[in-house]
Amino acid sequence: MPSIPIHMPSRSPSAPPTENPLPPLLHTPSGLALVEIQGTVHFPTPTASGPPSTQIGKLVFPHYNPDTNDPSDTKWMKRVYLYVGKGQRMTGECKKLVNPIAVIRKKESKDDGDVEMGGVDGAGEGDTGKEEELEIVEVVRYRIVFSARPEPISGVPEES
Repeated sequence: MPSIPIHMPSRSPSAPPTENPLPPLLHTPSGLALVEIQGTVHFPTPTASGPPSTQIGKLVFPHYNPDTNDPSDTKWMKRVYLYVGKGQRMTGECKKLVNPIAVIRKKESKDDGDVEMGGVDGAGEGDTGKEEELEIVEVVRYRIVFSARPEPISGVPEES
């Protein structure tokens, strides 16, 4: 059975940032989260000269205040707003996942010039000499659920 080694993330500040086509994960005051939307989000038609990512809206935690909230206090999770575009607001809540989810990616290979050779018994035939490795990027422990229909609003809160 084939196996692929999984490594813990390397947090070295000297490592160059890698270009990743995937969007960054959603950060909440208590960690990463998945967004669960009941419905469809209609995106504008992408253009070749446009940015590689599309902003959907603004996520607001109205009951969270880092100065007054205790880290173990979860009352702020009961209400979350997602402002979509300039005229809609979705109301949801932040829930803890029963089973945390690991986000993994293919580990960047460092080509140091070494070449692995196959043995006399034919081991290594058809292999490229490189073993695929994975690393854990983050562990997601929360999800934000938007189960109600969007509400029409007259304006979006000011950017801060």
